[in-house]
Amino acid sequence: MRQATHPPFFTAFTTMLTIGNISFTSPFILAPLAGYTDLPFRLLCRSFGAGYCVTEMISSHGLHYRQPNTLRMLRTVQEENPFVIQLFGAEVDCMGEAAKIACEFGPQMLDINMGCPVKKVTKKGAGAALMRTPELAGRIVQAVVKNSSVPVTVKMRLGPDRENRNVLSFARMAEENGAAAVIVHGRTMAQGFSGDIDPGYIKAVKDALSIPVLGNGDIHCLEDGRQMMRETGCDGVMIGRAALGRPWIFSDVPEPQSVGEVKAVALRHLQLMEKYLPAEKVLGYVKNQMSRYFKGLHGCAAWRRDIFSAQSTADIHVVLQRTTDSHDAEKIREP
Repeated sequence: MRQATHPPFFTAFTTMLTIGNISFTSPFILAPLAGYTDLPFRLLCRSFGAGYCVTEMISSHGLHYRQPNTLRMLRTVQEENPFVIQLFGAEVDCMGEAAKIACEFGPQMLDINMGCPVKKVTKKGAGAALMRTPELAGRIVQAVVKNSSVPVTVKMRLGPDRENRNVLSFARMAEENGAAAVIVHGRTMAQGFSGDIDPGYIKAVKDALSIPVLGNGDIHCLEDGRQMMRETGCDGVMIGRAALGRPWIFSDVPEPQSVGEVKAVALRHLQLMEKYLPAEKVLGYVKNQMSRYFKGLHGCAAWRRDIFSAQSTADIHVVLQRTTDSHDAEKIREP
């Protein structure tokens, strides 16, 4: 069995996660987030202990046409391993071809997006809309598995809507067609990100399948993840939006307690973005990511304003390295 490599900031966890022939260092995983889970953010989350991190959604059509912008999203480095690519699309042959092309980039796993509720994805029959067409979804899983040289996972929701929560049969379908694991977000497509998750369905899937099951949804800290694992028996959890501006969420070490400590992590992230993102796009990405670190922190509105008004990454360096000793040392939460 292959053991996934881990970065120097790794924190050991007692619960291991194994999918296919890969044993991961932590059961806490960074979920794919469009516009956010680029290489710099994935590297940062790995450095804080994420077992693995999933790329942004990669279009099967973009791979078919080998579009430069799509191929750029597949950049990785050794420090990231395990490298996991998420594919989306609604055409069997195109998804099979995309899997073959994606494997040229050396991933350790592929994931199929059957859980995205965003309209621009579902209106094309992809993402969570595939839960309305389980027969088509099954053929897509089969095609991706057939054309992949690495384990394939499937990310899904509870179903199209409250009246059609078909996740149990859908997860069985994924397993029968060769999926090595499934990830279940505890909401329906119709819910989007509103309302509460229903962990009972995650438990039902775990009880029914012989492959690993990961839970997803409303995980705001490691303890939330551990509680989901205790409650449902799932093998791991995916953390999504709660990781934005908080990459330390994957670590058992104490999270930053002062504004100065938060700024130090943000600066690390900025340096990674400057190193790995295209120069012409870096400023927009930087503003989007950097502002997240100071969202909701007492007294930090000025930092966010300065970040959004920056004309260059050099300006943002000045903001992050600017010292106001009394404020930087200020506790941002109770110890």
